[in-house]
Amino acid sequence: MRVLFIMALGGLLASLTARAGEPRFITYPPDALAASQAAIVDRQASAVAALRALTDAADDALDAPLYSVTDKTQLPASGDPHDYFSFAPYWWPNPDTPDGLPYVHRDGEYNMATKSGATDKQRMLDFASDVEALGLAYHFTGEIAYAKKAARQLVHWFVADDTRMNPNMRYAQAIPGRVAGRDIGIIDSRVLIAVADSIELIRPAGVLAPEEYRAVQDWYRAFLNWLLTSDHGIEEGRATNNHGTWYDAQVVAFALFTHQPGVAREQLDKTRERIVTQFTPAGKQPEELARTRPWHYSNFNLQAYAKLARYADGLGEDLWHYQSHGRSLQAGFRFVAGYATDPRAWPYDGIGTFDGSEALGNLLAAAHAYEDPLFAREAGRLLAETPEAIERLLHGLPSGG
Repeated sequence: MRVLFIMALGGLLASLTARAGEPRFITYPPDALAASQAAIVDRQASAVAALRALTDAADDALDAPLYSVTDKTQLPASGDPHDYFSFAPYWWPNPDTPDGLPYVHRDGEYNMATKSGATDKQRMLDFASDVEALGLAYHFTGEIAYAKKAARQLVHWFVADDTRMNPNMRYAQAIPGRVAGRDIGIIDSRVLIAVADSIELIRPAGVLAPEEYRAVQDWYRAFLNWLLTSDHGIEEGRATNNHGTWYDAQVVAFALFTHQPGVAREQLDKTRERIVTQFTPAGKQPEELARTRPWHYSNFNLQAYAKLARYADGLGEDLWHYQSHGRSLQAGFRFVAGYATDPRAWPYDGIGTFDGSEALGNLLAAAHAYEDPLFAREAGRLLAETPEAIERLLHGLPSGG
């Protein structure tokens, strides 16, 4: 069913004011979401187009099956179907051996076989994407069906004894013939940040029983403890590229979700150290630029920093404007802004095509955080190419930036 566009937009405001309370925001800036909500109520064309794209995704999610790590057909080394299990995406069967083992590395060449139903990576991506769409669609429309389906997915993935995921990533990004799981596989669980955001967005609907909400929080608390104390987690925290940044983003987000601000602040101190080591004064990211997909990884790393800066906002700290040794996040955002709509000027070779839209979320976040008109201008140009972009709703910017 196409929920929002079956009912009149004029009835939207009444359905929103009927909620039991306001959500707790973790990643999303509340003022930006409120501005988008107002634009929807005012029927601004760009906001309505983005909302239609969002509700289309949420309506598809209403028809999706319930996801569980126990649905995989291949087991990790533990033999426990409740353990998350994935294969490393840039590793391929060995062409020089009869059985293809051990796998060989091809950086930047994605082995799509690693996203089959035999393991959990695509399943977790689908779970997180659906819950994110459902949570946001409920927030912007007040339609209870979205919140109810999100709640069912959450209980199935985190709580129910037969289908819950164990709170660890020990067997993530395994390499056949080489290793049963790797610390860098923790990058897979970054998608659970958006899930935590959606849990809070649907809370006002009352669709999660108090004991279910506590059980989900307990899962995140246990997972956070695993991130902080396991060998895999400690090693990932030492990573000097985007893996370390996304580790920080997970630790801080999950600490905030489980009401542990001290843990969040401590990790943000480590994030400040990363800014000094990961960026040049010109905003370049040498480790990401050295990859076979330098544009993608430069933006991918900035996506984690944009989240971390938002978490700092919530704690009354300013990461957006942090500077040390001539390095700053703002310079990093300015560097990608200079190429987003001018791909021919991008001086780095890489695999695949240059997709300027990969910078859209980063530029919108930067436009929201900085007074520099460069960000709003370049974000506006990208939005003009994709007026229905859902990212527009998350940053509250008017059409054209």
